This record gives sequence, structure tokens and C-alpha cells, in this order.
Amino acid sequence: MSYLRFEKAVMTNLEESLRRELLRTNRSGAYSASTLVDCNTRKYHGLLVVPVPELDDENHVLLSSLDCTVVQHGAEFNLGLHKYQGNNYSPKGHKYIREFDASLVPTTIYRVGGVVLKKETIFQAYEDRILIRYTLEEAHSATTLRFRPFLAFRSVRQFTHENSVASRDYQVIDNGIKTCMYAGYPDLYMQFSKKNEFIFQPDWYRGIEYPKEQERGYASNEDLYVPGYFEMPIKKGESIVFSASTSDIKSSTLKVLFQKEIDVRVPRDNFYHCLVTAAHQFHNREADGTRYLLAGYPWFKCRARDTFIALPGLTLAIDEQDYFELVMQTAERGLREFMKGNPLTVKIYEIEQPDVLLWAVWSIQQYAKYAGREQAYAKYGKLVSDIVAYIIKGGHPNLRLDDNGLLYSNGRDHAVTWMNSTANGRPVVPRSGYIVEFNALWYNALKFVASLAAENNKQKLANELETLAAKTKQSFVDTFVNEYGYLLDYVDGNMMDWSVRPNMIFAVALDYSPLSQQQMKSVVDICTRELLTPKGLRSLSPKSGGYNPMYVGPQTQRDYAYHQGTAWPWLGGFYMEACLKLYKRTRLSFVERQMVGYEDEIDYHAIGTISELFDGNPPFHGRGAMSFAMNVAEILRTMKLLEKYSYQK
Repeated sequence: MSYLRFEKAVMTNLEESLRRELLRTNRSGAYSASTLVDCNTRKYHGLLVVPVPELDDENHVLLSSLDCTVVQHGAEFNLGLHKYQGNNYSPKGHKYIREFDASLVPTTIYRVGGVVLKKETIFQAYEDRILIRYTLEEAHSATTLRFRPFLAFRSVRQFTHENSVASRDYQVIDNGIKTCMYAGYPDLYMQFSKKNEFIFQPDWYRGIEYPKEQERGYASNEDLYVPGYFEMPIKKGESIVFSASTSDIKSSTLKVLFQKEIDVRVPRDNFYHCLVTAAHQFHNREADGTRYLLAGYPWFKCRARDTFIALPGLTLAIDEQDYFELVMQTAERGLREFMKGNPLTVKIYEIEQPDVLLWAVWSIQQYAKYAGREQAYAKYGKLVSDIVAYIIKGGHPNLRLDDNGLLYSNGRDHAVTWMNSTANGRPVVPRSGYIVEFNALWYNALKFVASLAAENNKQKLANELETLAAKTKQSFVDTFVNEYGYLLDYVDGNMMDWSVRPNMIFAVALDYSPLSQQQMKSVVDICTRELLTPKGLRSLSPKSGGYNPMYVGPQTQRDYAYHQGTAWPWLGGFYMEACLKLYKRTRLSFVERQMVGYEDEIDYHAIGTISELFDGNPPFHGRGAMSFAMNVAEILRTMKLLEKYSYQK
């Protein structure tokens, strides 16, 4: 039985099928996304969504959807599905779905009377091209297929509406047409593997509505342009391949291309393989050869902090050291440009955030554990030493090393940590001063770089860093440990944040901890009692003031909930690492049970991947972006840790 298979009862029940999303990507940041029944519920959904760098830094929906109609004896059966204003769904093609399987490539089986039609969809790995193969498995009489493309040609952050500016021009090409609605956009090439007739019948489909945007308090309806339809006969046993792309292709190669793309796919037949496939979806390769990790889909770009936190899990945990090195090569260029005060030549956002340098050192530390310390030093020894020296010398504009060995960062006016939501231009959680995870990372970085220096005959540097680390350790304990057994979240002068937050878990999970064994156990115990959920750690304890665990409603309401009680799987990864570090094999079964909570999500929200965040209260619904790199990464890294501790005696 397939791991990601859905029966008719789920597919025809819109309450079940519309909440399940499907994401396909390539390596350039382009993607295809919708629900299981191909009814778009977000403005970010679309059959072909691509970057258009000539216009801006956003993705753009070119082809919103493609409606297929089965024609027999003059009767038409439209397999499409759209939501219109007033909660009206049309043409209700979901009622013909017999089953859906996403284990290898998304495959939908439709039954219309005596007709059984199979649809398989794939996104070409290194081209902005969506491919759909239709196979007529059963038919007792002559059958015709008709295809209506719904065009948008707009940014994922906007909507399109009926207008007189949109061009209706098109040009016939090899088994298809090319068209472009607006100047500045690339041409959209729509082609079939079989000769067909295109009937020009331009019209606007008005009032299409996106319920996910309604839920989020945004505008939610638009009009889509349909230039006409393609029509062709199909025989029993025959397959037809459709291609939509920003470049043309020889139509006679489409069938072979489709099969080639399938042949290199890894079946998503278990939890691990789903996560590996999801990990690859974050890969991003630019034309100049630079490599990145996107922070998530559908709206995130490459963010520096996310990159360094996610990099070990998305690469080393699945034995892909080469991609770690490619991404780090690009990232090192950006880090050095930043530290020298030069303009960035890489597309990495938020590299100026004060903890980014610290997370970069942590990421390289994970590489050292995987590839060996000798190789890590040879490749990145100078980089980590330069980062520590840069911080000590006060090079960072918002990271000050005080005499007590702790790092100070001003976050009162602008969010500087991963808890970065804002409302009315101000941080919702204004974490400022001595921030607990910054200083846990700092102590860890000092100890790690000192150990590398000592191993490579740089004893003077090692001694200097060890001396500073000892001062940092004492100050960390004096500043953050409180009488209740947990750590203050931040301390800024006389301001102490007593909220129970998950950021203290890093002081336990990191290889070098400034805490004693008993202090570490106390932190883990409080995280277990107050923060742990089946979906990771809450961002705030229910016992703390301002607890707001439900990430729902309009933008402002969601901003206030974003880090005030919602649960984050990536934090759960560090929590489980802390548990295994402290209790080793005795906590294996506990961690394995915790992983079940993540596996439950694989077929519930975004199929085969993990959502950005979850409500902090039952039933812990997935929210936000449909796929989030740090979450996928930390679950994979936890699986690798489980494997490591399972083999330890």
C-alpha cells in the first residue's frame, strides 16, 4: 500500500481535500502548488509559478491552472475545480476522483462513466517547466480531451482583474501556442506531445476566490484570463503529455522527458524519504553557479539565519556533504563581504542579524562532526577564527562584547532574533541586551574554535579563547540562571525577562554548555513540563503572560501570536538533542515517540513536508508556510542522532 495514498472518500470531501496542499519545485526557485484536488486556495498557488528577475525579486503566477474536460458522445465532463464568491464551487470535477497517490509523482485517477483517466504531474528539476501526463486507461467509445488554461501573469503577492491592457495575442508553435499577457513578462509556452487544435475563445473567469487569503484577513478574489482551449482525441491506452514553460521544447521529446524525470525520483514510501524529498525542494541554484537554501515555500527567500540552522540537517543528515560545501561556499562569500563592509554579491537576506555569525560557526561545527575535524579545519578553520576575531574586535554594528565576556545586542526598536514578528513597526517580543541563545552560541563558538586552534598548533590563540570562554561561562550562569531552575530569556540592564521560552534549550543542546549537569537537567525538565508539544516546543509557556497559541485571524492578530505560544518543530530538534545528550539511550524511546507527532503531519497539511509552525494548543494545527526548511532539517538531524545513539553501547 502506498505511503501517500488517498481514497475517494477523502478526495471528494472538500473539508478534507482542500486543507491538504501539494508542492512541486525545481532548483531555480520556481514551483507548482495547489490542493490535492487542484483547487487553488491561496494567491501563492499556481500550476507554473516562476521568478521573473527582470521585474522584481518575487515569484509570479503565469499559469494558474489547467482544466481538463472529457468529451464523449457530445457530453462534457469537466474535471476542474474553482471556488467562486458566495462559497460556490464549479465545475466540481473532484467528484470524479477515484483515488490520489503522491508516493512517486502526484497521480490522480478520474472515473467518468466508463472512462478512467490517469493524470501524473511533475516539475522538471532544472527548468521552469511543469509536465502533466494524461493516460486514458479505460474507454468504451471515442474520447476527446479539452484543456482550458487559466492565466494570471501576476506577482504572488497581488491579484489580477479583468482589464483592457492584457494582451490577447498568441502565436501558434510546435503543437501548442505561446502568449504573454503583459510587457516585461516572459512568454508562456503551452505545448502537447500530440497534434491538437487550439480554439481561440478569449474570456475572463470572474470572482475566483481564495479561502486561505480570507482566513488571513487579506483580499481574496481575482479574475483569470482564459485565451481559449486545446482539443484532441485520445485512444484507450494512449498517453498525452502537456508542457507549460518559459521556453519552448520540441514536442516529440515530451514523453521521453517525462519518463526521464520520473526515473530519477525517489519514491516517498516512508517518513524519511518524504523528508529527503522535501529537503531537496529547498535547493536553489542561480545562473552564476551560487547555491542557496530557500527558507521555505511559498513565500520565503534565502535567509541567512535559516540557512545556517537548516544546512546540517538538509545535507549532512542525509549524507550530502557536497551540497553543504556548495552552499557554504556561497555563504562564506557573503559573510566575508559583510564583515569587510562591502556590498553583498550573493542573494542572502538578513545577513546583518547579529546571531548569524554565531549560527555559521555552529553549522561548521556540525560539519566537523560529520566530515572530521581535520577536514573541517582545512576548509573552514580560517573562517571560524575570523568570525570570532571580528566579534571580539567589535566589528559587528549590533553585537558588542562586554567586559564580562557576554555579547550585548540592541533589539528594542528592531527585532534581532529569530522571534522577529513586528506590529505597528515595533517588535512584538523586543528581546534586547544579553540574549540567552546569543550567549549560549557565543560560548559554544569560543570553545569550538579554541579546540580547533589547539589541535592545529595555535596554542596562543587557543589559550586566549579559553580564557575568554571561562569568563563568558561564569557570567552566563550569573546572568541567566534563576532560582526557579530555568534561564531568563534576556537581560537588559535592570530589565529581566522571566518568561519561560524555548531559547534556553540551546544552552543545553550545544556541544559546549556553560551550565552544570544539574542546571542542564533543570532546563530540560521545565521545557518538558511547560513547552513540549507533539509538534515541537512552544515559543512561550502557557503559564507566562501573553500566551497566545492560536495562529489564526488577520495579519495583526497572527503577528501577536507568532512567537507567543505557537509550536515550532525545529526547536523540538534541539530539545531532543538535549535529551539525548543528557540521558543518552534511556531517552531513545521517548524521542522516537516524539517523532510520531511529526510523521502524522506528512499526509495532513502540505503532503510530504512540514509546515512552518503549529498552534500551541490541541489539536496543534499546522499554520503559515506550507513547507519550512528549518523544521524539515531538524527532524532529519534528530533522526541521524537517533541512529547514532542507537548504535552506542
